[in-house]
Amino acid sequence: MATAGAAGVGELQKELICPICLDFFDDPVILKCGHNFCRGCILTHWEENGDDDVGYRCPECRQVFGKISFTTNYLVKNLVDKLDGLEFLKPGKSLVPAKPTKLEGKCDRHGEELKLYCHTDSKPICVVCRESRAHRHHDVAPVPEVIEDMKLKKQELKGKIENDIGALVQFLLDEKDDLLASIDAEEVATVTMIDENLKDVAKEMSSVDKAIVDIQNHLSGKSNFEAISQTVASPYQVYSSLQATNCPPNWDEFTGPLQLMMWKKMMHVLHTVPANLTLDTDTAHPSLLISDFDTKVEEGQSRSLEPDLPQKFTRFFGVLATAQFSSGQHYWEVDVRDKGVWYLGITTEYSNRKGYVNLSPSAGYWSICLQDRLYANEEDARLSLADYWHSPRVGVYLDYDMGRVSFYDAVTMKHIYTFDAYFDEPVFPFFSPGKNDPGSRLQVCHYY
Repeated sequence: MATAGAAGVGELQKELICPICLDFFDDPVILKCGHNFCRGCILTHWEENGDDDVGYRCPECRQVFGKISFTTNYLVKNLVDKLDGLEFLKPGKSLVPAKPTKLEGKCDRHGEELKLYCHTDSKPICVVCRESRAHRHHDVAPVPEVIEDMKLKKQELKGKIENDIGALVQFLLDEKDDLLASIDAEEVATVTMIDENLKDVAKEMSSVDKAIVDIQNHLSGKSNFEAISQTVASPYQVYSSLQATNCPPNWDEFTGPLQLMMWKKMMHVLHTVPANLTLDTDTAHPSLLISDFDTKVEEGQSRSLEPDLPQKFTRFFGVLATAQFSSGQHYWEVDVRDKGVWYLGITTEYSNRKGYVNLSPSAGYWSICLQDRLYANEEDARLSLADYWHSPRVGVYLDYDMGRVSFYDAVTMKHIYTFDAYFDEPVFPFFSPGKNDPGSRLQVCHYY
């Protein structure tokens, strides 16, 4: 009996499933030939495969109609509405729990080989899935092609890692060799100076010894009166240029903060270094206070009376940086310690700053924010990234040419989120300390 009941449910499921999208009917319609489809599915099918010249075919029986014509099937619609809430009647469900029969390398739903990969949903699908409503307009490619692309991307990334990290390693090795060679050179210079001084001392000692011998000869009576008279008249004098010399090696160059010194020098070999941005007061909301050489922004106690310039924010508590970017790679860090609200990101040159500001990519804003939690301001809604934020600094990395904006915990350099975009106009970093968060500031970090 249970088997018969399950078979009956299976037949009912088939009657309530659209043959195009393989899902429950959504606004079902019936054609003149008697076959049912979702209204959206049949219209899309006819839009892609039919026109007034060749007619409109039924996907099931291939009957041709001269024009688009169908009728709402209220009977099927009522059945779907009543049975849609019953889990066991949904596609892929059965009345009697059955042991999963997952086939290796095959689609769970259709039993076909997983020959395609859906980039939109990040999963492999079969050819039947590709034609369904769920994946029809997604970015889909053959699995071998995806695998080959992944291999090429992997090799490209490995090459980039080896080149970028290798350049830093080589720089440090060269600096180490230079420092060690400098220490050796300092030692050689000091020892050479001492050796030269010892030679001069030895030469002077030889002259003194000779004078002593002459005097002793005079005293022993071996010299005649004339020689003795000459020695008494001209006693021995030291005319040497010898001076007391203090020549310790100079180790000052090697006893300082070597790592900091290397980091400073490394700035010249890095492709991307932290940018020392300043805030553009002409763009700041009238209630924002800019200070500390235009690096700090906070909510002020009153509104400024400056004129309403075209580039100025009027409702959103925002401010732009003075720097604009139209190519290359750029990175900057922002101090957000002790702040409960903030917004950070980039915006295009001609994005809206008047009245309500839509912080979405389509409106020219790519940003993350902290409110009750950490969010990414995506196209249709805010995407939750973390339940809390405890780092004092946020890093923002812009690769203009690749169309990528990434955010990092600037202390650990842990990746937070990345937007993929296409830029066709200059962009500006933008900042907001949030509203109704007085007494706390947001500050652009400077490192050199």
